[in-house]
Amino acid sequence: MKVIFQKTGERRYAVFIEREGFSDLEMNPAPGFDPLMPHDLLHFLVEQELNLKNGIYGQIANGGTAGTFRNKLSDKSNNRDDSRERRKTAQRGKKLLKTGLDDCAQSERATYIAMFDWLSHSNGVELKARGAEMKDFADGTFKQMSETEKANLNKKLVQIRNRMDELSERWSKLKVNESISLEW
Repeated sequence: MKVIFQKTGERRYAVFIEREGFSDLEMNPAPGFDPLMPHDLLHFLVEQELNLKNGIYGQIANGGTAGTFRNKLSDKSNNRDDSRERRKTAQRGKKLLKTGLDDCAQSERATYIAMFDWLSHSNGVELKARGAEMKDFADGTFKQMSETEKANLNKKLVQIRNRMDELSERWSKLKVNESISLEW
């Protein structure tokens, strides 16, 4: 599955997904724009590193929508075909969403902790200050995690931080209408 993160405006982005065997999806606009690391790009990275098979992107890879993506209309289909495909995708998505609740919650917690960790370890004074503002909530989020979840995240934080550095550098250099394409 190919996941494309596109900068669509000065403070806007979209996510486009190309899937084999399932309809393509989009979320445009996507929430959580950040000039350094958009929220959904961080979800992608965290879910990949933590091997969350039923998180947002795992559900999408299995034919769902994760409750937020929409079918991308095909140039070659008609309204009836599009409508039928939307219904099938929605039904499949509802089932996957139920089975993925735990992984999605874990992804949200890990995404917040990863952002806090990354900012806290940055070299920039402004970024460190941004991380410091997140500390109390990050501590509370960490306390909500099971011991297994904490251990798994702690094992991966340095690797996540390194990938965040690489992807942030790529993302922050994009001009409007340029994108980053990643494989799931």
